[in-house]
Amino acid sequence: MPTISESTNLIRNEAERLGFYFCGFSKAEFLELEASQLENWLRKENHGEMQYMENHFEKRLDPRKLVDGAQTVISLGYNYFTNQIQSDPSAPKISKYAYGIDYHLVIKEKLKLLFHFIQEKIGEVNGRMFVDSAPVMEKTWAKKSGLGWQGKNANLINKEKGSFFFLAELIVDLKLDYDQPIKDYCGTCTKCLDACPTDALHTPYEVDSKKCISYLTIELKNQISEEFKGKMDNWMFGCDICQDVCPWNRFSILH
Repeated sequence: MPTISESTNLIRNEAERLGFYFCGFSKAEFLELEASQLENWLRKENHGEMQYMENHFEKRLDPRKLVDGAQTVISLGYNYFTNQIQSDPSAPKISKYAYGIDYHLVIKEKLKLLFHFIQEKIGEVNGRMFVDSAPVMEKTWAKKSGLGWQGKNANLINKEKGSFFFLAELIVDLKLDYDQPIKDYCGTCTKCLDACPTDALHTPYEVDSKKCISYLTIELKNQISEEFKGKMDNWMFGCDICQDVCPWNRFSILH
């Protein structure tokens, strides 16, 4: 059986071969700091009508409640950046992440291949795969794994490659070498805060979902409030404004 370091490198290299942008590792443990942050965010009703955010509070904060004996959260990033634009400039706009095949399907297949590789090359490993499909705090684990920092627009940002990437996780009962978080490089920049037309980022590093165009056009099941009339910037599904204006996305690489 490979050593811990050998196993870590095997997984990282295979993730890269499968097309993942990033692969990082963090210890599966209770998220104490994030527990109070999540509680505060919910108390302010920033989740709007996303009632599922209130469910499975303990599981959301402790991966060991999702996978028995979990030791490591493997965080992965998958690029979706494109410079393609809609052919009709007057057409209602769609977020870049929705241009292609459903990312849940694309990434889940790659996670299956990676998990199979781990079991084949390392041994009997138990775990679960997650692609935005369970109570997993993806950005927190990605941040702990050194994939980037959580910016003022609440997106995970990488210094070399920006923020146009999906996040996914493998939670496994395998001990690996753990990565370290990196510092916040937002500095004094407020471009995302200033550009949001609905003031969803009135508190830096925190999204008020009730005002977020992505929430209003995807998650909200009821009629959009009249208060947002004339502020939607012609977005029909999702919104890329706070990423488009982010200076770090000048380093985004075409998929």
